[in-house]
Amino acid sequence: MTTPRSEPAEPLDEEAARWLDESIEGLRRDRPDMSAAVVLTGRQRIGLVAFLVALATLAALWLRPTAICALAALNIGYAAAVGYRIRIANRRFHAVDESSPGVFHITDAEARATPDEELPMYSVLLPAYREPDIIDQLSLGVGSIDYPRDRLDVQLLLEADDSTTIAAAESSEIASFARIVLVPAAEPRTKPKACNYGLQGATGTFVTIYDAEDRPDPLQLRRAVVAFSRAGSDVACLQARLAYHNASQNLLTRWFAIEYDVWFGYLLPGLAATGAPLPLGGTSNHIRADVLRQVRGWDPFNVTEDADLGIRLARYGYRSAVLDSETYEEANSDVVNWARQRSRWNKGYLQSALIHLRHPARLYRELGLAGTLAFLLIVLGTPMLSLLNPVAWLMTLYWWMGNPSFIGAIFPGWLTYFSLVNLMVGNFATVYVDMLALRDLKRPGLITACLVLPLYWILMAVGTAKAFVQLITAPSYWEKTMHGLAEPDTHT
Repeated sequence: MTTPRSEPAEPLDEEAARWLDESIEGLRRDRPDMSAAVVLTGRQRIGLVAFLVALATLAALWLRPTAICALAALNIGYAAAVGYRIRIANRRFHAVDESSPGVFHITDAEARATPDEELPMYSVLLPAYREPDIIDQLSLGVGSIDYPRDRLDVQLLLEADDSTTIAAAESSEIASFARIVLVPAAEPRTKPKACNYGLQGATGTFVTIYDAEDRPDPLQLRRAVVAFSRAGSDVACLQARLAYHNASQNLLTRWFAIEYDVWFGYLLPGLAATGAPLPLGGTSNHIRADVLRQVRGWDPFNVTEDADLGIRLARYGYRSAVLDSETYEEANSDVVNWARQRSRWNKGYLQSALIHLRHPARLYRELGLAGTLAFLLIVLGTPMLSLLNPVAWLMTLYWWMGNPSFIGAIFPGWLTYFSLVNLMVGNFATVYVDMLALRDLKRPGLITACLVLPLYWILMAVGTAKAFVQLITAPSYWEKTMHGLAEPDTHT
């Protein structure tokens, strides 16, 4: 094993200041319209206030017609979001083989065929914060990567004031093959800011990120190199599949595993096959370094920086595809910990929706009609579906229990039946698609958990409600997800 290049514990003050400035201010300075540093622009605030005033005025003058129109619009949006998910999943179900459009399947033999001396430099960014207990696990996961050490630029990105994690890293095996890069302590304290800092000194042709608990496919980097060589120059990113190694630990991890299996196994490949923008996952996305620098890296103020980056790449004219390679992560087994993570994800989706809708006409020109609809139905539709489902159930239950007059007033017959069919068919179709996906993925141990998925959707609604509140009170606050709670190897 070759000892990596040494690096001072702290970069030179001038260099560190320049890197930090670029990490925090680069995107905001170059493309302020795509930065989450400001959640709502002045024009958006005026538009929101005007909309609320108009809605209140209409409600005051014509309460019943206004309520009926609003409920009808919500139902149409709900049907469109659910229907779109079923459509793109169905496209993946009917794919002829693994190498369908937008998906790269590289065999082990093909991955190993490239001689070591012809492989490009590859930068691997490993952001970690207050996670001393899983540094050894990170060392094992990343240390198993099959790629020549002299062509790897592995950076362990740690906050400069995180003394416990720094001490754990310096005494770990990871210090023998990774540079420990100390990110100067500064707000915002987010993963994308740390990754941007690492990008400043990255030497690779390609860049990827792994989280502290990740167990990537050992051949994943080699597969990505081959896939990029086969892809057009417009393919800037390859997203590998994410799965959980502790899927069967409890009911919550089973639900979470179902969600990941469907998202990374069917919905993302379906989106990629249509050429739609891909909301990327937070890890195992492999990106051309020159393109990543061109689009100014990750948004340090966006708490779902991965999804935002996927949309931004598409707006710059690049495509993202799916790499048929798996990385195992740890599913949250604790409800409170899960809620923190989910609220952050949905807050980031809402941030991204607000950012990219600042100039709707420009968004339409850059993404086209199909891409814009995909963006709206996935990025905006995901948190909205989470919030609407339980509300619709409660109203339906209330109606069934006695058909109160106020529901009858705002739900005329046609809207009542449309809403009921929409809710029942949409919920059933979602569960059915999930079960089909698990059958195709040979995950029978998770199918039983599908039957009680509506309980999981209630948890998702709680996390989404919290996301709406935090979007107003603390838009760039990064709720830390604790790792190391998994029981060993409980994969289903």
